[in-house]
Parts: sequence; structure tokens; C-alpha cells
Amino acid sequence: MEFDIRPAKDEEMGQLGLMGSYSYAGAFGDGEDNVVATSTKAEWTLCAFDDAVRTDKDQATMATSFCAFPFTTRVNGKAMAMAGISTVGTRPEYRRMGLLRKIMTRAFAEQRDRGQTIAGLWASQAAIYQRYGFTHAGLNRNYAVDTVDIQLAADPANAALTQPVVNRYTPAQGLDAAREVYKNFIAQRTGYLHRGKSLWLNSTLDETTPDGPVYIAIAGSLHAPLGYVVYTLRANLVDNRARAQEIKIRDFAWLDLASYQSLWRFIGKHDLVGRVTWANAPMDDPALALFQEPRMLHSQDTEASWWRIVDVAGALSQRGYDVEADINIGVAGDDLAKWNNGCWRLSTEEGGAKASVAASSKSADVTLSVKSLTSLFCGMYRARDLANWGLIDGDASAITRLDRLMATQYAPHCPDHY
Repeated sequence: MEFDIRPAKDEEMGQLGLMGSYSYAGAFGDGEDNVVATSTKAEWTLCAFDDAVRTDKDQATMATSFCAFPFTTRVNGKAMAMAGISTVGTRPEYRRMGLLRKIMTRAFAEQRDRGQTIAGLWASQAAIYQRYGFTHAGLNRNYAVDTVDIQLAADPANAALTQPVVNRYTPAQGLDAAREVYKNFIAQRTGYLHRGKSLWLNSTLDETTPDGPVYIAIAGSLHAPLGYVVYTLRANLVDNRARAQEIKIRDFAWLDLASYQSLWRFIGKHDLVGRVTWANAPMDDPALALFQEPRMLHSQDTEASWWRIVDVAGALSQRGYDVEADINIGVAGDDLAKWNNGCWRLSTEEGGAKASVAASSKSADVTLSVKSLTSLFCGMYRARDLANWGLIDGDASAITRLDRLMATQYAPHCPDHY
């Protein structure tokens, strides 16, 4: 069978909506005008069409859908262009034909040309995307705690912390303050997206879900914000006669420990709330270290976003580093982005602030797959762990140097689903 792989046309975007409706079983709405279609531009798509089978509008049938949002993310304090892959699906009658592999191969080449050196996604099935070199780029830490158990342990070293005042606002009132906190909060972090106003309104502050209305609690003031928590509040969701309400935390950011603590104490003042859930806390969230009874958080980690390096040379040169180093990294086995294979000399200067990458004819100090390199790149795994698992070849000295070079100040995390 012959397939035409190309971006969808504006008039074919209804097919993209129907593909998303079927592939995700209505999770993002049904019909041609669901959120899948309305949140995507035609030029962001790359789909496979069967011209021999026509729709009732006499269009070529969309066999496989695919789109890549043009995002900017953070990698250890540096901004990087990322392709946010979404709306991937294939009609059942066209599956097992290798269509997605063809699309991925072409998409990676086009992303490289656009300067999108990394690609990210939320995997509907991990097995599908590991075939294409994707790996974990963070975990979501899930909490479910009763407000009576929101009691923070006293730390003598921090006894003098001044707790800022916390006030509640509507999204319209608190958005600008929250955006200012978020910008500073993510500056040195990895995995967080640069949020435009539309991403705030259509995702973080979306009030079209059954969870709404949405509130923003600000620590400090609107003019000098120090932290925020975005949450919803609903009754009759908890099997507790005295505290049947539930708070769902959507987003949480803080600029110092005092603000973090004050926001938790604000949540704890909701006496009729029997359950507070936070489904997308970062792996290095401090709650487990601060709660008097951390087990009452019922903490559970689940897989979150996945990343893949599209252009090794570009990605390594753009990332943030904290140390000076010089190392030859060998990449092998990338059959979807063959330009990544080879030996790359990575050098950092000025305390790690400046990085350069060049092809090297010397022997590699370490050799690994693009998947393993991606997990190091984002700070998900340590080089020593990967070496212990047999996923990196290199002597102990080189592994130690690579670990120091690839360390991130914070664990990778992305609270935004796309």
C-alpha cells in the first residue's frame, strides 16, 4: 500500500480530531472539533494518508496521526527548543504496517532542522515509545493526605523562618503573580515548560473540568509573590462524615522554604477537607522531609514525561552544566537519527557556563545508546547506576567524570500534560 506522509491540511483537521477521539476513547472529547483538533495547528502535524480510501468529504483517509508542539523547556538552567509530541494514533486497520516508524524518522530529521534538539511526550504505552529511543524524564509523585495530618515537623535549624501571609484569589486576580513565581521557580530546573498565557488558561487554570472552580493561593502578596498553589475544592467526594470535601492541587511553586511551608499550612486550615491530592509533585519535593508523619502522605511515584535526544551535538552544547570537564562520548545504535552516532567531544568552560561539542576521531571515554544518554542528559539517572546496569561502557574514572558533568541541580519534572 502507498501512503502519503505529510502535514494535514486545514480542511483535514477534523480527521485529526476524530483520530484523537478514537485513539484516546473520548478522553479529550468526541467529534471533529474536540480539543485535539482545536489546540493543534495543521503545520505542527505529520500524518500518513491513504489516498485510495476516501472519506465522506472526499478527502484522503488519515491512517496515522502525529503532531509536535513547538515548546521551550529548561535543562539545568538553560532554555532549549523542544518538540512536544502528541496526538499519536493509527486507525486499527492500518496498524502493524510501520507507519509510525516512518513518521518518527522523518519527524526527527525535521525537528533537527528546526533546532528542536530534544523531543518529549507523555507515553500512552511505554513499550511503544521505547522503540523510538524515548526514556523517563521524571516521575510524578502522588500524595493523598487528610488535612488533619498536614502537620510540619519543627526543625531547630529553621526555627526563625518567617512564614509569609497566604491569601486566596481567583485565576484572573492571581495569574500575573503566579506567572512571576513560576518564571523564577523553573529558572534552574529541568523539564518545566515555558508557559504562555494560553497554556496557563487552557491547562493549569482550566475550569471546564468537573473539578472546578479553580483557586490560586499566593504566599506573600500580589506585588511581591513568594509562592503559589493552584487547586480546586469540591464537596461529597470523600467517605468521611465530618470531612467529605476534597482539594486537588494542580500546581505548586515556591521560592523559599518558608513559602512552601506556609502554603501547606494554608491547605491544612480547610477543616472540612478529608483528602488533599497532588498527583504531579516532583521527585525531589520536600514534603516527605518536612511532614511530622510523612507516611500519611501515602506517597506513590508513577512515570511521567518521556524525552529523546534528537540531535546529540546540539543538545549537549545547549544544556546547562555546573562544572568544567572534557570528555569523549560515544553514541551507537541510533537507527532513526543516524547523525547522532559517533564520538562527540564535550567540553565545558567558565565553571560549566559555556559548552562546546565537536565530532572526535579519538576513542570514546564512554559509550552508550541515545536512550541512556537522554536519561543522563535530563538528570533522571546517574551514570554510575547506568554503568552498574550494563548500559554504559567506560572505566570508573570516566563514569565519575560523566556523573559530575551531567548532574542537575533539581530532579527533572514536567507538571504540564500535552
